[in-house]
Amino acid sequence: MPHPSPTIDADVVRRLRDGDNMAFDEVYKTFAPVLYQRLLRLLKDTDTVEEILQDTFLKLWEKREQIDPQQGFKTYLYRIADHLAIDLFRKISRDKALQQELWASTVSFYLHSEETLIAKEQRQLISAAIDRLPPKRKQILLLCKLEEKSYQEVAELMGISVSTVSNQLVKAIKEIKSYVLQSTRDEQAVILYLLLAFHIA
Repeated sequence: MPHPSPTIDADVVRRLRDGDNMAFDEVYKTFAPVLYQRLLRLLKDTDTVEEILQDTFLKLWEKREQIDPQQGFKTYLYRIADHLAIDLFRKISRDKALQQELWASTVSFYLHSEETLIAKEQRQLISAAIDRLPPKRKQILLLCKLEEKSYQEVAELMGISVSTVSNQLVKAIKEIKSYVLQSTRDEQAVILYLLLAFHIA
């Protein structure tokens, strides 16, 4: 069952806009844990997530006078975090290892998301990519990413080595990436879509 979406009283938002430190602390305590988890699911690196999280609230404080208490505060805050994450992705777009992590996170997000969180086209595309995997590779992917079993558990369950599990999982992610990009031809669009999808996570 999904956790309740965090909310904040409009009076707290008004006090934040006026420079009230206690209001800022309340906003941080309310939204920081959720922002941390949604960024961590995508970026898979705690140091990077911590940096983006701190930058998000720093920018929120610096731009507090632009806050409109009558508008959606959560959307405003999440947009700051998303833009910072997008900027990061653009900076490291040539980092192949991190790209592999992002694609692995994409698959995990798909497997664990409710249908309403992913547009029909993206869901069908990723589902088709997974279905095209060789049976053994698909089974390893689902055991690791859907059932969240460790490599050791999967190896024992299937009677194979841990290195085979790791290699097959890497190949599965690469095949999914290849299939998706053949259809969309825009790697950043796929990753940015997932960033935006977290608005309602």
